[in-house]
Formats: sequence, C-alpha cells, structure tokens
Amino acid sequence: MTQTKQIQTLRDSAAIRWIALLLLALAMFCSYIFMDILSPIKDLMESTRGWDSSAFGTMQGAETFLNVFIFFLIFAGIILDKMGVRFTALLSGAVMLIGACIKWFAVTEGFKGTGLEVWFTNNLNYIPGFDELGISPFYRGMPASAKFAALGFMIFGCGVEMAGITVSRGIVKWFKGREMALAMGSEMALARLGVATCMIFSPMFAKLGGSIDVSRSVAFGVVLLMIALIMFIVYFFMDKKLDAQTGEAEEKDDPFKISDIGAIFRSQGFWLVALLCVLYYSAIFPFQKYAVNMLQCNLTFTKLDPQSFWAGSSVTVVQYIVMLIVAVFAFLSNFTKNKGAKYGSLCIAIIALLVYCYMGYMRQSAESIFAVFPLLAVGITPILGSYIDHKGKAASMLMFGSLLLIFCHLAFAFVLPQFKGSGLMGVIFAYLIILVLGASFSLVPASLWPSVPKLVDSKIIGSAYALIFWIQNIGLWLFPMLIGKILDKTNPQVIDALKNGTMDAEQAATSYNYTAPLVMLACLGVAALILGIILKSVDKKKGYGLELPNIKA
Repeated sequence: MTQTKQIQTLRDSAAIRWIALLLLALAMFCSYIFMDILSPIKDLMESTRGWDSSAFGTMQGAETFLNVFIFFLIFAGIILDKMGVRFTALLSGAVMLIGACIKWFAVTEGFKGTGLEVWFTNNLNYIPGFDELGISPFYRGMPASAKFAALGFMIFGCGVEMAGITVSRGIVKWFKGREMALAMGSEMALARLGVATCMIFSPMFAKLGGSIDVSRSVAFGVVLLMIALIMFIVYFFMDKKLDAQTGEAEEKDDPFKISDIGAIFRSQGFWLVALLCVLYYSAIFPFQKYAVNMLQCNLTFTKLDPQSFWAGSSVTVVQYIVMLIVAVFAFLSNFTKNKGAKYGSLCIAIIALLVYCYMGYMRQSAESIFAVFPLLAVGITPILGSYIDHKGKAASMLMFGSLLLIFCHLAFAFVLPQFKGSGLMGVIFAYLIILVLGASFSLVPASLWPSVPKLVDSKIIGSAYALIFWIQNIGLWLFPMLIGKILDKTNPQVIDALKNGTMDAEQAATSYNYTAPLVMLACLGVAALILGIILKSVDKKKGYGLELPNIKA
C-alpha cells in the first residue's frame, strides 16, 4: 500500500507555489511592458515631441539614475532583508505606479504650455557636481517633456528594480531546494512576453483612430501597472499564510550590519557574477530600446494602404493572439510528460510562430518583427532551467550565451544592412537573428540568478541581489545614453539635414547608421565571454558549485 505524502505548507504543494510564481511573474510582465513602452515609437517621439537620439537615450537611461547614484537599490536590498518580501512587493508596486503616472503626463498634450513645462525648460540645465562628473540625467537644450518624463522614469526605475530583487527573493523563498532554476527561468520567460506585448501594442495605441498620440501608449502601460499592484496584493496574502504555517518571521530579528555588505563584496564569485550580469544585460536591455528603430533604418518597408487589413488595428489583436499561442504551447511542451502531447505542442508552437512571422512581414512593421524576440526564449528557458536544476553547468551556459550575443550584434551591424532594399530576405534574416538573440537572453535568468544563493548566506541574499542589480543598473543607465550620443555623433549628415531643412523629422528618424553602437554592444559580449571563462575556472578551484545541479539527488 502506497502512503501519500502529507502536504504540510503551501509551498509543499506544487500547484500553490507555482500560483505564487505566476502572481510574481504577471506583475513583472506588466512592468516589462512599461519599461520599454516608448522603445517601438522612438520615431514618433522624434517627429511629434522633438526628441532627438540624445534626448531619447538620456530619458531611457534615467530609469536607473536614482538606483545607481543615489544608491536606492542598496537601500531597497536593506528594506527587503529587514521588512521582508511582502512589504517590499507592495512598496515597489506603488512606486512604479507613481513614476509611470508622471511619465504619462509628461508626454500628454496637457503638459504643453503649462507652468511645469516652463519650469523644466528653464531649470535642470546644470546640476553642480553631476555635470562635472558627466552623469547628469538632464542637459541644456533637452526638451522639457523629456526632462519631466525622465523624472517619472527615475521613480518608476526605483520601483521596478526593487520589484526585481523582491521577486527573485520570493522565488528563492518558495522554491529553494526544489525546481528553483526552472521557476526563475519560467518567471523571466513570462515576464519577457511583456517585451513582445509592448512592441505590438504600443504603436497601435499611439496610432489609434488614424491620429498620432504617444501618450495613449504610456496610458496603456499605466493601466497594466495598476494590475501589477493588484498581483502583489494577492501575493501578499498568500505569502502571509505561508509564514503563518512555517512560523517564519517576515521582519528579521538580526539588525542589518554594514559588515553584511562587506561579506558579499569579499566574495570573488559574487563579483564575477555581478560583472557578467552588467555586461550581458547592458548588451540587451539598451539594445531593446533602439532595436525597432535599428530595423527601420536597415530594412526597407512598403507603405501599406490605410484601408487594408494589414494596416488596421484588428490585425494587431490577431497577431498578438497568435503570439500567445506560440508562447503557451512552447511553454507547456516543457511540462508535458506524454511524448505525443509534447511533440504535438511543439508542432503547434512552430506553426503558430511561422504564422506570426508571416503576419509581421505582411504588416511591414519593424515593431511587430522585433516582437518575436522573446518567443524562442519562452520555449527554451524552462528547458534550460530544468537542465541546470538536474544537471548543472550554469557557468558553461553563461559562456555559450555570450558567444550567441557577440554573433547576433555583429550580424546586425554588418550583415543586416546588406539586405536593405531586398524586402522578404531582409525580414527573414532579421527574424532569425532576433530569435537567436532571444535564445541567448534566456540563458541568463536560467543560469545566473539561481547561482547567487550558492555564493552568499541566505540571510543577506536580498542585499546580494540588490548589489548585483545596482551594478547592473550602472550599465543600464550608461549604455542607452551612449547609444543615443554615438548615433548623433556618427550620423552628422542626419543632424545637419534636420537643421537645414533638407530632411524632415519623420524621415530623419529612420535614416541612422547603427554600425558603431552595435559593435560597442558586441564588445560587451566579448568581455562577458572572458569573464565567463574566468568564473568557470574560479568555481572549479573554490567549489562554489555553480556547475553542480540545484536539486540534490
């Protein structure tokens, strides 16, 4: 007679702990949408709000300014360790929403002509200390709407990065000793669907009804952040019940000590993982903010008849449904033990992916082409996470991801421009490279984040994640600005044509040469590869266990 194992706590139930994960992942899904809400409409920001590449890049980089230079992320880690997951989750959701509302108002027509616009035009042109160091989030001549949007994005950035470390800590709490890498990989796979959602719907809302209004796109993101806050509230009660069952205290009895951070900093493995993180993510997230515009500049798109099905808003919804079919069946194939159902799900996902790509081509839309970015990651991230849980090899995965990263950025820099004017072949090549880049991106959450608990004591893991995110945020602040400035510096003909009136803003927005920024991003991949090799060597010597499975036999 087989004895059924009694479930003692909520996390002992696979269904309940995966529901907790789903709540956290949905909240991050909404935040990822807002994070890149203006990325697919960079050209519209230039033509309707007068933001050049420098203004756009400075505003995008402002998201991480307070986290990096006011050390908010460090404080967020201390708050997380001291106050626990529940309190920090609610706080992060509220902060994200406040920042998002400010950014929305900054890009509305209602902002124009207000006292706020006058104030931002006349102020924040020089900030003592920050300007001398070259790290000011504003500059003289920056449009007032971009300055105010940057301020809102800074506040949002505090909330979203706080949410990121909180979600990571929450997953460790619910899944430690279980399928943790699979859980982290699955959370990021779902969250990154937010990138595709943003790419598809942001332009649709901006152009809804035949009139262009970029504030509608931002308003869409604000509504989703309200939903994210609701997800965190529901999670609050689940987590509270778990602690009541386990007797664990959310608020730590041990006071936070500076020596805790010192212990983290003394870990060589921690530094290698943190530097790998900043290099890898700096080559991905800033690229996302310019990727649609890069495709607009390197591919030739045919103007569609406004009355055609492919130019309407209904096709956006249809394409998104097809995208969800790809994601759902690719994701479910990882959890289906029956071979027939598994391969059947994969076939459905592949067919739906081909349909999605065909629709993207027919729409002649750069944003819907780049929206394919996370789809392969959704399918393979859980596979990679499960492999690392059972087989290990996390450091090796990071090295392979770096190689793919280098290949993709060099292909965008030197091969994609050769397809200018080729129509279909250029789109096919773009799809292939974008899918490979998405696969590369999936290697990081599946291998890097579950490695952190192996490097630091569990009581200071919140601070460890915060420090990694803080170091990562330095790159996320710097490289969007660098890309924007490099674009302006390496495309003087576009800037001059705008000034002398031989090119309008709409035409200029799709005339940039992206070779130099892409080579810079490829160099980040080279540096990440070198660090990956060093990390594997150090792990072998010091026995961190990064190459070992998370689930003990």
